[in-house]
Amino acid sequence: MMPGMMRTIGLMSGTSLDGVDAAWVETDGLTVARLGPSLTLPYPAALRSALRGLLDRAPGLAPDDPGLAAAVAALTEHHARAVLALGGTAELIGFHGQTLLHRPEARRTWQVGDAALLARLTGVPVAHDFRSADVAAGGQGAPLAPVYHAALAERLERPLAVLNLGGVANVTWIGADGRLVACDTGPGNGPLDDWAARHTGAACDRDGALARAGRPDAAVLRRLLAHSYLLRPAPK
Repeated sequence: MMPGMMRTIGLMSGTSLDGVDAAWVETDGLTVARLGPSLTLPYPAALRSALRGLLDRAPGLAPDDPGLAAAVAALTEHHARAVLALGGTAELIGFHGQTLLHRPEARRTWQVGDAALLARLTGVPVAHDFRSADVAAGGQGAPLAPVYHAALAERLERPLAVLNLGGVANVTWIGADGRLVACDTGPGNGPLDDWAARHTGAACDRDGALARAGRPDAAVLRRLLAHSYLLRPAPK
């Protein structure tokens, strides 16, 4: 391993609620020296349902809600299983947790997950709560994504854009001079998964089969593209 580099494991669970993404990254915090193995550990149906219920009730959810503590413990234990499934010896774990509420315009964001429990279960120090300070400072609460995109694209020709299609989609613009501009672009897999579950009983549109079988509705598309958010300049 290169001097100054750390062996880290990053953990992510997006708003699509499909499971935990875990990946090895060797980094000094500025550059990515090496990418190791990665995996996705799907959520069991019961845990996904519990998290979906909490997310739906999040605006009025009390910290002592009887279902919250049990779901957070189960969520954290599932993240620990993902870490152990990757194997190897990590020096640090990055733990995003599960977003239940994100309202940056109100300076509020809420990710659940028990970092202390995760550290005990894995025996590895845990870094967490990546969004709160950014939102408190007036940001949108995703400060690491554009920096990581820039590190991955260090040797690519610029300018370029990196599109991330999660539950909510976002884009990072990397200028020729290295300037970063990043923002959400609109709904991503989240509403697509909800539609598939409601109408087909499946957790998602597997391999895009439903989407490929359909045709765009031009009138609906025009109405959606006229939304005021999409007309605002970036960053937003």
